[in-house]
Order: sequence, then structure tokens, then C-alpha cells
Amino acid sequence: MTPHPLADAYHAYLDCLNRQDWQRLGDFVDDHVSHNGRPFGLAGYRAMLEQDYRDIPDLHFTAEWLACEPPLLAARLVFTCTPRGRFMGLEVNGRTVTFREHVFYRWQAGRIVEVQSVIDKAAIEAQLGTAR
Repeated sequence: MTPHPLADAYHAYLDCLNRQDWQRLGDFVDDHVSHNGRPFGLAGYRAMLEQDYRDIPDLHFTAEWLACEPPLLAARLVFTCTPRGRFMGLEVNGRTVTFREHVFYRWQAGRIVEVQSVIDKAAIEAQLGTAR
């Protein structure tokens, strides 16, 4: 894959997530996907995303930065959303927060096989006034 088709596939993946089109998730994510070193599999990955949407009903994935060097893709995602209750161990309780996620993907045969992700928790803490 050249960088542009990989970026196009990634944007289609984000669109799938934003539409919560779980039936098409397997078009983008491999059956044996891992997330932060844990072997989730497609069913576990889907369950994680479905839980994310239950916890954050207005969740929307937006790529702020994108870098492709196939088979790798790196993205800086930005979120402005309103988590219910606790989020990342923080009492957000319906407050709107903005934060970023830095995520790295490894693609194989046109699908994501590995995800490594870090969320900027300090940005959320600063907005909630709980920064240390």
C-alpha cells in the first residue's frame, strides 16, 4: 500500500467508528487485532468501542495529524466530548472535555492488526482542576 491509499483506508475506518457501523468493523480490523499489547481479537475490540460509546455518547473520532509509512500509520486524534461518570479514573460526570490520543497502527493485508494508544490524561485533569 502506498501512503495515500492507507490514509484513505484510515479515514474510512474513522468514518465507520463515527457511524458506529459495527457490521463493517471487520473490513478495517483484523480478526486477531491487539491493543496496547493485549490480544483483543475483533470481538473484543468491538466490545471496547461499543463500551466507549456507552460511556461517551457524543464520542467522535477526528484525525488532527496523520503520518503514513506503510505498513504503519500514526495519528493524533482530537476529541471534544462529554463522558458520563468516570473516565480514565477521573470524575468527569458529564462535563465537556477536550483531549488528544496518540495512536499507532500496524496494517496487514488492508486491515489493522496492532494498535498502540496513549491518551493525554493530563489535559483532562487540567480541565477538571485535578492536575497535580
